[in-house]
Amino acid sequence: MSGEPTSQKEVFPGTKRRSMGKDKERFHRLLMSLLATIVVLSLMGASQGSEALEIDDVFKPAGTVKGKLERRRKKVERMREAAKKDWQYGGYLDVGYLPNLSSPDADEWRSKTTSFKLNSPKVNLAMGYFRKEVNPEGSRWGGEFAVQTGVDSEGLVSKTSPDTIGSADTLRHFSRANLSYLFPAGNGLKITGGLMNSYIGYSSFHSKDNVNYTRGYILDNVPYFLFGAEALYPVTDTLTIGGYVVSGFTYLTEPNEVPSFGLQTVWETTPTLTVVQNLYYGPDQRNTDLRHWRFFSDSIVEWKTDTWAVAAAYDIGTEEQAVNPENPRYMWMSGAIWASRNLPGPWWVGFRPEFYWDPDGVITGAEQLIWAVTGTIAYRIRVLSKNTLTAKLEYRFDRSTGSGGGFFTGQPLSTGIPQLTPNQQLLILGLMWAFDS
Repeated sequence: MSGEPTSQKEVFPGTKRRSMGKDKERFHRLLMSLLATIVVLSLMGASQGSEALEIDDVFKPAGTVKGKLERRRKKVERMREAAKKDWQYGGYLDVGYLPNLSSPDADEWRSKTTSFKLNSPKVNLAMGYFRKEVNPEGSRWGGEFAVQTGVDSEGLVSKTSPDTIGSADTLRHFSRANLSYLFPAGNGLKITGGLMNSYIGYSSFHSKDNVNYTRGYILDNVPYFLFGAEALYPVTDTLTIGGYVVSGFTYLTEPNEVPSFGLQTVWETTPTLTVVQNLYYGPDQRNTDLRHWRFFSDSIVEWKTDTWAVAAAYDIGTEEQAVNPENPRYMWMSGAIWASRNLPGPWWVGFRPEFYWDPDGVITGAEQLIWAVTGTIAYRIRVLSKNTLTAKLEYRFDRSTGSGGGFFTGQPLSTGIPQLTPNQQLLILGLMWAFDS
């Protein structure tokens, strides 16, 4: 979700202290809420037949069919199961509470597009869907359709871009609307057209599928969804390639009518090591001259065992600016590491350090360097076989520096300009329910 420079200057205020007693009270209240939730989930699981999830269920990296790292054998198993069930359907609810320990009056998380509402409980996402997988042993046709609402869907719409389409606030409520066909060519060529999941990025738009509750800046600033066409072909059991023709980097804006192009390779070098390279090239400005096209690279390496999962991603993008008479070439980059360990029972812990460098403010809308660390402890059980309940407690520290850096404090200056502070601490509780037929 590319951003634009802010229209007004934002500055750091003087340091403002708040009492430690109030912080402790907020922490204790949040901790007690989590403990109460876990007790309820445990009782439900014990009485209704729950099961702990394996690390493959907990840590869902990106795979080949939907642009997320999943092993080919699981894709084949899923397609065979889908052939028996025909159409599948499900729902998802994500409720989050994100107290800002640094700025209790702030109600918004600057430079974020998901889970960005602070200091009060929010429905971050509610979603319903139905889908049918393509299957070489049954119907070769497939499709997906999903609707959604909540804070996370609000962040899909740019509030400042002049190129945001007029129907964006309606279209943000759709996350899937596509048809697929598996052609009997070689190992099977799958073609998908419509609104689909993005092939770029590690982790998922849905917090339930990730190690951490909050998504990183590296994911919030690439597309979650794309509109266009996808072609996926498994060259071998360990190598899959994908080609893409899409409307642009941000599907709810339309700066021009020229398509953009993408390429993906997913290579399982060993049973535990997967390497992914995603590329994007296309015009995302009103001037479609080739020299102004955006180039973006997303590189991912994942190592996974039965107990551990560790992944690293590095993104870099560049674009020559047409609106500036001097036509400067801007660049931005980001990186993150995800580490997850499965604990005995339905528990796991996760850790993520990350950085996002936007020296010209072309993506986040501010000239800044952001770095952050996130730690998560999570609990998940299945109830009645088709329902999954997840609770996540998370702490994160974020720091933003640079001429445009900082996070909202919730307090305006005398001029009405929002106050900014370089540091932000959050203690987060996320509760998620998912149903799949």
